[in-house]
Amino acid sequence: MKKNQLQSSYANEPLDKLLQDLKTSKNGLSQIEADNRKNKYGPNTIHRNQQKSQLEAFLKNFASLMAMLLWVSGLIAILTGSIELGIAIWLVNIINGLFSFWQEHKAQKATDSLMAMLPTYTRVFRNGKIEQLNSKEIVPGDVFQLQAGNSVPADARLLEATSIQVDQSALTGETVPESKTVKFKNGEGKFSESNIVYAGTTVGSGDGKAVVLATGMNTEFGKIASLTQKQNTTASPLQQELNRLTKQISLIAIAVGLVFFVAAILFVHHPIAQSFVFALGMIVAFIPEGLLPTVTLSLAQAVQRMAKKHALVKDLNSVETLGETSVICSDKTGTLTQNQMTVNHIWLMGNVYTVTGQGYINNGQLKQENKAVNYHDDPALIQLLRVSTFNNDTTVELSSEKKPKILGTPTEAALVIMAQKAGFDTSKELKQMPRVKELPFDSDRKRMTTIHQTKDKLFVAVKGSLDGLLQQCTKIQINGDIRPITADDIKKINQANKNYATKGLRSLAITYKTIDFKDKSQIDNLNADNTENDLIFLGLTVMADPPRPEIYDAVKKCHDASIKIIMVTGDSEITAKSVAVKIGITSDKARVVTGTELDQMNSKDLKQALQGEVIFARVAPEQKYKIVSTLQEMGQIVASTGDGVNDAPALKKANIGVAMGVTGTDVAKDAANMILTDDNFASIVAAIEEGRTVYSNIQKFLLYIFNSNVPEAIPSALFLLSRGLIPLPLTVLQILAVDLGTDMLPALGLGSEQPEPGIMNQKPRAHNSHLLNKHLILTAFAWYGAIASLVSTIAYFFVNYQNGWPMKDLMSSGIVYNRATTMTLAAIIFCQIAAALNCQTKYTSVFKLGIFNNHRVWAGIVFEVILLAILVYTPGIQEVFNTAPLQINDWIFLVIVPIPIFLIEELRKLIARRKYNH
Repeated sequence: MKKNQLQSSYANEPLDKLLQDLKTSKNGLSQIEADNRKNKYGPNTIHRNQQKSQLEAFLKNFASLMAMLLWVSGLIAILTGSIELGIAIWLVNIINGLFSFWQEHKAQKATDSLMAMLPTYTRVFRNGKIEQLNSKEIVPGDVFQLQAGNSVPADARLLEATSIQVDQSALTGETVPESKTVKFKNGEGKFSESNIVYAGTTVGSGDGKAVVLATGMNTEFGKIASLTQKQNTTASPLQQELNRLTKQISLIAIAVGLVFFVAAILFVHHPIAQSFVFALGMIVAFIPEGLLPTVTLSLAQAVQRMAKKHALVKDLNSVETLGETSVICSDKTGTLTQNQMTVNHIWLMGNVYTVTGQGYINNGQLKQENKAVNYHDDPALIQLLRVSTFNNDTTVELSSEKKPKILGTPTEAALVIMAQKAGFDTSKELKQMPRVKELPFDSDRKRMTTIHQTKDKLFVAVKGSLDGLLQQCTKIQINGDIRPITADDIKKINQANKNYATKGLRSLAITYKTIDFKDKSQIDNLNADNTENDLIFLGLTVMADPPRPEIYDAVKKCHDASIKIIMVTGDSEITAKSVAVKIGITSDKARVVTGTELDQMNSKDLKQALQGEVIFARVAPEQKYKIVSTLQEMGQIVASTGDGVNDAPALKKANIGVAMGVTGTDVAKDAANMILTDDNFASIVAAIEEGRTVYSNIQKFLLYIFNSNVPEAIPSALFLLSRGLIPLPLTVLQILAVDLGTDMLPALGLGSEQPEPGIMNQKPRAHNSHLLNKHLILTAFAWYGAIASLVSTIAYFFVNYQNGWPMKDLMSSGIVYNRATTMTLAAIIFCQIAAALNCQTKYTSVFKLGIFNNHRVWAGIVFEVILLAILVYTPGIQEVFNTAPLQINDWIFLVIVPIPIFLIEELRKLIARRKYNH
């Protein structure tokens, strides 16, 4: 229901009429009527995005373009008589599909467990009695109780309210609690009706009673969730890039196969069938069968590493998208900061104290000029601590994990901890001066008052906003002296408040007075008008939400990586800019755009603002969608954070939606691609580093795989160009032994490489850059491939030379021919050993990383040498692959081969580092 509808039919409607319209009473519904309404309206739950069936999720892993290419290749091989070849190709596809499905299934299970919160219960009036019910059972017309710490289970109108403050940040993004009353007051912005509480929000303090207006998907929370579910999901950049790569490889492979098919017929005069099988072998040789397993493994390992760094990725392909991220739109509270309001200064007219320590734990003390102080030495400080703890409805407890849990508001929690650091014994003081009355905080007065009784006095404790409270003060206390407040005092107080505000700090004014106690009727007659006046000003408690300690390094990493950070917060302009400048997101020249200004901006104005340093303050979560969309129109890859239900559309729209695992709503987690289990911005930066690593590792794999394509093709080209005078130095099955056998494990090892030094000092990948680019093709074909082709050709002739060539013709059959082709195969494998080591880095020396750093690569190298030995020395297999035993001279030649290739590449990297300053 829209806001104006809420105001007219719910918020403004007389209670009696409202209850009549809802067909209920202040005593709630009968169980029979509740059951009928549940059948009509359904359970009080928020539907999640419709998940794919397990079968659909399973089958999609076998239907990508690359997978389809492998299915077709295997089928052609089987139809042309190469049954073993076809089955081998299909097995690669099946194993990869199963592995991909298992990894995504594990990620989904982790997400589901994170979102499967314990059931929440609500105290509901049924049959005129209070019952504790699962919140799913609530229906429109139900009457339920509200207490501090409760989650509001449904949209509801207040019937009773005592000092209720509600945290509506899940809906509005604003961390300051909203005061709620039975009487209707129309506030500013959405969800500001004073007598309406909304599903998904939390009661910070107070208690009350409310009647349910809407449940489930009919609540404001549910309506926003449904908007998110209607957005279409687009293919990730990695999916698009792999589709492009598949088409490129298919064209290359088919073109090569066609050339060799025609050449086999024209130059060597092979029969068409034999020429086709020969060409098919070349096509298969140019198809990287290990690409999908490598991509999947690289993504899966990145997901596991990210999970250890508190980032849970729901979709494997999202990992690489993180690597492309060029802009991060981040919340402030809890993401950049600790979400633990902390008092750091106490300002009194006579003294200024520093409060050390951060967060909701007693880990500091009061100091003055770096020396610890005893609060008993300053009477004004005693009174300030007394007021701060007396006028306070919040408690701070330690959970079973020894983490602080606040029951109340962050501001009051900060005051509680401040008093603990000073050593002030609140419980002892309250026993001597128990609370007898409270004048709740409201948005008009902007203050709260509590009244405490001694034998002959009433102690009135008042805290609130300085601008309204200072006007009510007629006296000021300096140390132990109380005197009339002067204009000069007021000027100094306001100046102190302004100085703290410019630093992004929040000030809370603390005042009090004492009244002679007469009788109990006097207490009953006390109200805001006759109590909150003639006050004694004590001082200011100055507080802030401190930045996370690791945020400074994370922000620097982003700047080094040319990733722009844009703070998007519901907090004030001054606070937002102060934090942004303090942690290094922007300079102090950054432009601050408020939510009101953003509403008035057209697309051109917003794009212009986004090109420079900009901070968005007082922004509603739904306005993030506009910012994210505009950035994407500008060609940016956007990661956006959020925790509230109103953040969900922006999370869904962003290339990478990042939800908060601790404070986030289920709707936000459902819409996001990634969930931060520690709500920490630094975890996003670590995830981006992993994303960049994935892309880099896929390119390393491609480079390695294409290395062997050239030495596989050149011997066949020599055979064709010589019109058969040079017998085929490498058979089709030997080519497949490299592609589906010896190459696979080292290639998979390259997919698990750790981030290369300096990867976060590079700019985000350009949109027009591709996995298979000019540099990679030249390096693979014209450098690595050319060297391996030369070495393998020399190896072929080396065997023939030992057997009388060039005095004798090259053998085309028999033991010498088989040994020569075996030597060609072995030379390619040993060249690939060097390539596996060389491909671990692009510019960095392998010696710097550690030559034995990647155990998977070395395991692959050992495997390919063992496999080669099996192919060479195992009877039966020798006949299938046309191999023959190698001699000692051959092995000496092979063992020497990788050393110069490795060292030459190290020299090239050294020259490149000096030339390009890497």
